[in-house]
Amino acid sequence: MAEPVYRRVVVKLSGEYLAGSHGYGIDQPTVDRIATDLIAAQKQGTEIAVVVGGGNIVRGVEVSARGVSRPTGDTMGMLATVMNCLALEAALERKGAPARALSAFVMPEICELFTRAATHKYLAEGRIVLLGGGTGNPFFTTDTTAVLRAAEIDAKAVLKATNVDGVYSADPKKDPSARRFDRLSHAQAVEGGYKVMDATAFALARETSLPIIVFSIAEPGSIGAILRGQGRGTIVAG
Repeated sequence: MAEPVYRRVVVKLSGEYLAGSHGYGIDQPTVDRIATDLIAAQKQGTEIAVVVGGGNIVRGVEVSARGVSRPTGDTMGMLATVMNCLALEAALERKGAPARALSAFVMPEICELFTRAATHKYLAEGRIVLLGGGTGNPFFTTDTTAVLRAAEIDAKAVLKATNVDGVYSADPKKDPSARRFDRLSHAQAVEGGYKVMDATAFALARETSLPIIVFSIAEPGSIGAILRGQGRGTIVAG
């Protein structure tokens, strides 16, 4: 088996993807399949932390557009990410993989508070660590959370799992002439305004010299393939 390219990564999962074909909520077969992929990828020798979005349950921007204040809407969205982390934690442990959900919010009856020390400890113990609660602050996306947490825990890359196999010049589902990039610099990603990740996340990755690999999560085994340097995706680095 090929050695993994990165020894510690943060995988960013879309909350919407956890809904499967239902469009809302948590689709258990989808969660189970992602759990299987994470376990297989970890067995290749990579320490894995996961940041999950909450859009399958609550999207803060949409809630605030209906009259709730933006800070309140974003807080609701961040709480949704904790729910997704708990669902994924349970799926991993059912499959025999030790996991630990940590939250940016203090909620001791539910899960432990995120700290760098705790995350380092659990990764070293061989656990898959699930990082919920976003940054703990409104106005920041879970994309930015993924890059921030990766920098904090000394991860070597962020793996952005999406519904498309990389960064394109336009939406490939709407524009058949859209061109896929094999590689972009952080500056090109920011200047190009590519929607696969928000500008704040790309800018923070540039400042912290973190590569971002954008790939499709739809194919089973895709996380492990990216870690072996064999998967199809776009590398945003340099």
